[in-house]
Amino acid sequence: MQKKASRRRSTTCRPNKRQIQKRRKFLEEGLTPLVEKYWFQRYDLFSRYDEGIKMDEQGWYSVTPEKIAITHAKRCENATVIDCFAGVGGNAIQFASMCCHVVAIEIDPLKVDMAINNAKIYGVEDYIDFIVGDFFQLAPSLKGDVVFLSPPWGGPSYKWVKKFTLDLLKPKDGYAIFQAAQAITPNIIMFLPRNVDLLQVEELCWLSSPPLQVEIEENYVRSNLKGVTVYFGGTAASSQYGSS
Repeated sequence: MQKKASRRRSTTCRPNKRQIQKRRKFLEEGLTPLVEKYWFQRYDLFSRYDEGIKMDEQGWYSVTPEKIAITHAKRCENATVIDCFAGVGGNAIQFASMCCHVVAIEIDPLKVDMAINNAKIYGVEDYIDFIVGDFFQLAPSLKGDVVFLSPPWGGPSYKWVKKFTLDLLKPKDGYAIFQAAQAITPNIIMFLPRNVDLLQVEELCWLSSPPLQVEIEENYVRSNLKGVTVYFGGTAASSQYGSS
C-alpha cells in the first residue's frame, strides 16, 4: 500500500497592529536602519522623547541611557562638572538636574544645537554652558570639580570586539584622554563599553602619584548590561565628592 505524502503547512509570522504602528512611526521620523533598534529603546534614552527630543544618527547609538546618566549625576551633586564629549546632551541634562553647573563641550555644532533643544525640554538649560570646541584644545583653560568622560567608542561595532582596549577610544586613546582630564581635576568619571579591558582601566589610577582611588560599576538597563562606569578620586564611593 502506497503511503500518502505528508503535507507541511508553512506559516508566516505576521506583525500585529501595534508593531505595524511602531514601524510606521519609525519610518515617518526618517531614521536610518542603523538606528532602528535604538529607536525602540528611545524612552530608555530620554524619558521625555515624545516632547521633541532631537538626535542625529551618532547620537542614537552613543547617548547614555537616562537611568545610567542619573546614576552618574548622583555622584556630583552641587559640583561644577565638565562634560568633555557632550554629544546630544544626555549626561549634561542629568548633571544639571542635580543642581550642578555643567560645562558641556562638543566639537560638532549640530549636536550642540540638539543638546540645547533637549536641555530646554528638561528645563535645565540655564545650568549648562554649551561650548562648541575641541576638548583637548580647551582643557588647559578649564576648571571644575569633576570631569566626565564618555568619548566615542567607535560606533556599534565595538560590541563585536572580544576585549575593548583603551586605544580603541576616539578621538585619542584612553590614556591621552584621561591625562588631559587629570590636568583639570583628579575627580573623574569615565563611561566605557561593557567589554572594556578592566586591567587597563585600573592602570589609569597609577598615572597619578599617589594613585587615585578607583571604583568600577556595571550599568544595567532592563537587566541588560549597557556599559561600565569607572569612578576616580573623590567620585569613588569610598571618598565620594562633596562628603565631609
